[in-house]
Amino acid sequence: MAVKYRADNVGSLLRPAELLAARASRLDPVHLRALEDKLILRMLAKQKELGFEIFTDGELRRGNFMSNFTDAVEGFDLDGEIARDWDATQGKPKVSSVTGIVVKKLRQVRPLTGLELPFLRATSPGDIKMTLPSATQFPAIAFKRGVSDKIYKDHSSLLQDIVEIMKKDFAKLASEGVKYIQIDAPRYSYYLDPKWRGWIKKEMNQDPESALDEAIAADNACFKAARQPGVTLAIHLCRGNNRSHWYAEGGYDAIAEKLFGTLDADRFLLEYDDERSGTFEPLRKVPKSKIVVLGIVSSKKPQLETSDEVAKRIDEAAKFFPLENLTLSPQCGFASTAEGNLLTEDEQWAKLKLVADTARKVWG
Repeated sequence: MAVKYRADNVGSLLRPAELLAARASRLDPVHLRALEDKLILRMLAKQKELGFEIFTDGELRRGNFMSNFTDAVEGFDLDGEIARDWDATQGKPKVSSVTGIVVKKLRQVRPLTGLELPFLRATSPGDIKMTLPSATQFPAIAFKRGVSDKIYKDHSSLLQDIVEIMKKDFAKLASEGVKYIQIDAPRYSYYLDPKWRGWIKKEMNQDPESALDEAIAADNACFKAARQPGVTLAIHLCRGNNRSHWYAEGGYDAIAEKLFGTLDADRFLLEYDDERSGTFEPLRKVPKSKIVVLGIVSSKKPQLETSDEVAKRIDEAAKFFPLENLTLSPQCGFASTAEGNLLTEDEQWAKLKLVADTARKVWG
């Protein structure tokens, strides 16, 4: 089968220091937009230089990977805080993060990618990848008892409203020529980790298996809205990525059959950067009509893997899933939050060069 995009980039890129400084100084919107444009052009050129055939804007205009949703949809208190335990790849653990709480019925006020897509369409040197948070992201982190349940009776009713909003934008992206649409879905890691399965029962008052079925149905509804010939639909399954921290661990074994067999994605971007990810054996459950993007190169650690090490791991994965259906990427984005992971821009580009070079080495 002809496979596009052997070298893939999950999406987010480190924000240059001048952009972070401009935002901290509250630079006026017109000049901030011009600075973002300049830096995005630089990042597009760098991706082309490294040999990528699919292009992102690095999510540079976002505060975090999901802020394009919370910025375009009214109903969130963006100062609301939900406690979240994070484990550290480097440094000290994080205890909580500000994500936004649902305090009113949600109402979309502009396209989710309305600040991003027009510039990308005009300037990208090739096919565009557009990333969107999974609809399943928000009920788990933005539903606060005593607040959100005054508007939505439970997590499921909130999820239904979010899906209806997202379906319209998925369809719009596909009709506007976006060739690669990716859902970023950290919440599936809850079903891999016993600690978080217990949290689903206690905090969401849901049976984990029923919640998993509901999550798959929600993401499939979004995929169906965007399903058109020539459009690649993908999902990135993440275990947490915040300043090189993570919150969940466990292999895909427990949910592989249901996850891979019923999610209507063309490509599965899977984290395989360390022992927390388990073995490649669950890849046996992926239908042979799908593509698996192996997230072998770490976006959390500055230490650079070698091409031989990465190629060896690809060979290991090919024992369980056909080599011709595999591609390569970093394990996650480099800046799921604007602060970014604990590595430099030069180290980031070295990682992406390794991905592109190794993909050419393995697949030609």
